[in-house]
Amino acid sequence: MNISFLIALLLIIVLTMLIGHLASNQKENVLQKKHPRDIESIEELLPQTQCGDCGFNGCRPYAVAIANHSADINRCLPGGNETVKALSLNLGTEIKPLYKKTDKYIVPQLALIEEEHCIGCVKCIAACPVDAIVGAPKQMHSVIDAYCTGCELCVAPCPVDCITMMPAP
Repeated sequence: MNISFLIALLLIIVLTMLIGHLASNQKENVLQKKHPRDIESIEELLPQTQCGDCGFNGCRPYAVAIANHSADINRCLPGGNETVKALSLNLGTEIKPLYKKTDKYIVPQLALIEEEHCIGCVKCIAACPVDAIVGAPKQMHSVIDAYCTGCELCVAPCPVDCITMMPAP
């Protein structure tokens, strides 16, 4: 083969890879930085529970998706209808009913620790994204109802299954 042909082929391959890399970086920048002010204002309205009930891995990715019009404003279950209204006002969109994955979200829920069975392992405290559970190691734990968002992240780590979800008063 001709050496100049190989050099030209190699040059085309390198340029194609470079253009592809630049295009993917630009697309990522558009998705992440398209509306930084909007993303910040949307994120401030979310409850910061990082529960994942919206289908995203935390409040920031959900805010980015809302700003880029790839997610609805009604998917934040811990934030409830108040968050949907606030997002609607912020973005100038219509208010939508709160998205419910299952019937368990029809009534807001709170975690309840059966104190007589709690062994004080602190796994629920570590799992709670809003610090709604108080207690000390090897001591009984309790839920502060005013802070509990009903995200259920404390239920699975409990080794003695003493946490249940109850309808909020």
